[in-house]
Amino acid sequence: MSDTDRLGDDKVVGILDRAARGINPVLDLAMTDPFGIKGRTFVPTQEERSAAEAVLDGIAWVLDTIQFPGTASWEKANDEERARWWVTRIGALNTIAVAFPGMFGVLLNRLPIRDLLGFANQALVLVAVAREHGVTERAEQVDLLASVLCRREIDARTVSADGDESGPVVTESSWRPFALIGVLWRTARTLRALTTELDQRPGPGRTSSLLGNVPVIGVVAAYLGERGALARAAQQGEQWIGSRAALTPGLRRVR
Repeated sequence: MSDTDRLGDDKVVGILDRAARGINPVLDLAMTDPFGIKGRTFVPTQEERSAAEAVLDGIAWVLDTIQFPGTASWEKANDEERARWWVTRIGALNTIAVAFPGMFGVLLNRLPIRDLLGFANQALVLVAVAREHGVTERAEQVDLLASVLCRREIDARTVSADGDESGPVVTESSWRPFALIGVLWRTARTLRALTTELDQRPGPGRTSSLLGNVPVIGVVAAYLGERGALARAAQQGEQWIGSRAALTPGLRRVR
C-alpha cells in the first residue's frame, strides 16, 4: 500500500473517535446493576430464602467468581487485574466471533471480515484496558488506538477531525445482557472506512494465517492466532500508557 492510498490523520482520528464514542457507554453500562444481582455479592447469603432468591444468589456467585465488573471481587482487584480481565474474559469471548469466518476457510478469508472484526475487538479491549489505567479522556483513547492499531503517533486534540457525529450511540435503554458482545459488531461497522489501516494492527502469526485458509480447522487456528494478537495489542497499549504516565498528570502508571 502506497502512502497516497492511506487515509489522512484527520480521517483516522474522526473514525477512531466515533468508535471510542460507541465503546465507552457500553463499558459504563457493564458496571450497572439494574436487577440488584451484583449487589448480592457484597452481603452474606441469607440462610432462609426462596427458590427465586437462591437462583439470583447463584447467578451472583458466578459473576463474582469471574470477577465481573461491579461485583465484590471486582472491587478488590487492582488496576492490572481489571485490565487483564478485559483481555482474558471479554476479549476471549469476542474472539470467537472474530475467528468464525475461518470455518469457511479461504472462501471468506479473501474478504476483510476477520481483519475488520479483529480490529474492532482490539479497539474495544484497548479502550477498556486504558480506562482501568486512568485513560478516560476520549482524545487520549484515540491517540492510543491510532498508535497501536494504525501505527500512527497522533495528537487527536490538535488534528482536525471530520466532525461527523454519526456512529453507534448506546443508551441505558438499549442495554442487553450481551451488550459487550454486540458492541463488537457496531464498532466494526464504524471502522469499515479504515480498510487501508486494517493490516497495521497486531495480527495473527504466519502459521495461524495459513491454517486459517483451511475449512473447519481454520476457525481453531484463527481463534488461537487472534487471541495471541489481542494479547500483543493489549501489551503494546499498556506500554503506550506507561510511556505517557510520566508526561500526563493524573495518569496511572502501568507496573
